[in-house]
Amino acid sequence: MPQWTASQPQRSARAHYSNRDSTQRPDPRQQRGVRQPQAVAAFTIAHAGRQVRFGPVAFWIAVGTVVIMAGWSITTATYFAFHDDVVKSLMARERAQQYAYEDRIADLRAKIDRTTSRQLLDQDQFERKLDELTRRQVALESRASALSGAADPVTTGSIRPEARSTAGGADGGPSSIGDMLFTPHPLDDGRQSSIATRLKYVEASLDRVDQDETAALGRMQARYQGRTRAVRSVLDGLGLKFHAVPEAVGGPFVPVRLPPPNESFARALTRVNIARAQADDLGNTLNHVPLRRPLAGDLEMTSPFGVRIDPFNHQPSMHTGMDFRANVGDPIYATAAGKVVKAGWEGGYGQMVEIDHGEGLSTRYGHMSQINVVVGQRVHVGQVIGRVGSTGRSTGPHLHYEVRVNGEAVNPDKFLVAGGKIFGGQPIARIEGRNFQD
Repeated sequence: MPQWTASQPQRSARAHYSNRDSTQRPDPRQQRGVRQPQAVAAFTIAHAGRQVRFGPVAFWIAVGTVVIMAGWSITTATYFAFHDDVVKSLMARERAQQYAYEDRIADLRAKIDRTTSRQLLDQDQFERKLDELTRRQVALESRASALSGAADPVTTGSIRPEARSTAGGADGGPSSIGDMLFTPHPLDDGRQSSIATRLKYVEASLDRVDQDETAALGRMQARYQGRTRAVRSVLDGLGLKFHAVPEAVGGPFVPVRLPPPNESFARALTRVNIARAQADDLGNTLNHVPLRRPLAGDLEMTSPFGVRIDPFNHQPSMHTGMDFRANVGDPIYATAAGKVVKAGWEGGYGQMVEIDHGEGLSTRYGHMSQINVVVGQRVHVGQVIGRVGSTGRSTGPHLHYEVRVNGEAVNPDKFLVAGGKIFGGQPIARIEGRNFQD
């Protein structure tokens, strides 16, 4: 086997011999003043008696190359030795990243599903809310129709109509139920940001309409009840327990039942209808009570009810009515509704009309120049039944007016005063003197 050996230059030996020789003999070049070059370091490789010398640069290049190749070999061997572990690690890392992405995608999908579900739920809630508001609107419209039906009927003479301003109510508000209920309410200030906000404003507006309707029912009930109390106080003041029955009415008796408490509007409306029926009934009763004036304009009384001196024989006598000054031909009006029971000549009354108002209440109109009704005829309030004259036991043209209860003459003045309180009118003027009396 060949052997290679390397040796460095035998500088020490040479230096030894050189030193020794220099001690023995002088260097001719030094003697001549010329400087000798220094020897260069070198590496020698010996093999089979052969020697190869390398310079230091080439040597270190060779050593570096061998080291690099050794490192590369070690790295490659290590890679192949642990290749499966590295691949598994990389694959595990990729799987972890994949799972993380899949989890994130699944989370995003879940969020999308939740958002979609929430949107669907919001849409469903919106549709339900819209349906509820629509039903409320329809109910409020039907309530408005019911309130219109429960509004004040045409005045039947029960009480004097309240003065109404053409510009609205007493407080400057709407003058009618419809104006009050459907006066536009400001829904917002122009800054709504969503449909939900708009729905809230619409719901608030419907709540205000609902409250207005409830308040309107309360006012209507109070008004009808006030009218009923006023009529009853008038009847009580006259000492009458009077209930007029209209002609051609009837039917089975069915008591009124209030709706359940949870139906507040229907319950309140039923109460209003009951109060209205009671007021209408008393209004119809007042139609048969002689509270109106028998002559147009202001009444000028020439002779009161009660004891007086008879104008013909100058003896104390009982005057069963009141005399009112008038001109011949002035129209005479029925002071209450009823049925004509007398129409013609009646002794000292001259041409006379008597009207039966029911339940023992009647009126008489004497000294007429003309009679416009016949016996058995039904007359209404304010109907012209004849003309003023001076027939019978009379000293001049005037109207003799009587009110009788169960055939007994009563003072007509209290009826006319009560009518003046309800319907208005100037007080009766007393005319002094003996003219135009019966």
